Amino acid sequence: MASQEIDALAQALSKLPGLGPRSARRVVLHLMKKRESVLQPLLRALQNVEQRLVVCSTCGNIDTGNPCGICVDPRRDIRSICVVEDVSDLWALDRSRLFPGKYHVLGGRLSALDGVRPEDLNIDGLVNRIAHGGIDEVVLAMNATLEGQTTAHYLAERLEQFPIRLTQLAHGVPVGGELDYLDDGTLAQALRARRPVG
Repeated sequence: MASQEIDALAQALSKLPGLGPRSARRVVLHLMKKRESVLQPLLRALQNVEQRLVVCSTCGNIDTGNPCGICVDPRRDIRSICVVEDVSDLWALDRSRLFPGKYHVLGGRLSALDGVRPEDLNIDGLVNRIAHGGIDEVVLAMNATLEGQTTAHYLAERLEQFPIRLTQLAHGVPVGGELDYLDDGTLAQALRARRPVG
């Protein structure tokens, strides 16, 4: 039988995505066996991130600097913004290395069922970024769910006043699929085949 501290660690790890109670216990056992080579570097990395973690005030990405590394990257095309629901979607799309522009994280999607309204999302921040000028294209990279498409439709209406090219990811992203779970090839194809909205 494990001590309360070890059991508490296993319970904490079991709350992570992809780890159930049995997997969490195996991870704890591995950490205990590899204390110097795995556990201690992991603790240092977690403490470092925990102390420096911030939300980018420009795009909503989570990073250790504000503005984030993507927003300050001079190689990025400042005329293009890709709008995503969540940070995990931003990271998934950016892994493809095919979108050369900047990003904007809404922080969720519209959902009448869950009570998520436009004012609950970072939509005003997006509108303000576009209103300042210099943006040629906005890519709506919403998940292919009912709520994601509702959010994309709402954004299209809010952004129609601006002289921008509004595009969305091509259908190839499966209906009901979420960007974070798609492979790089599917994401790459969806970015290449984006099309105008409306």
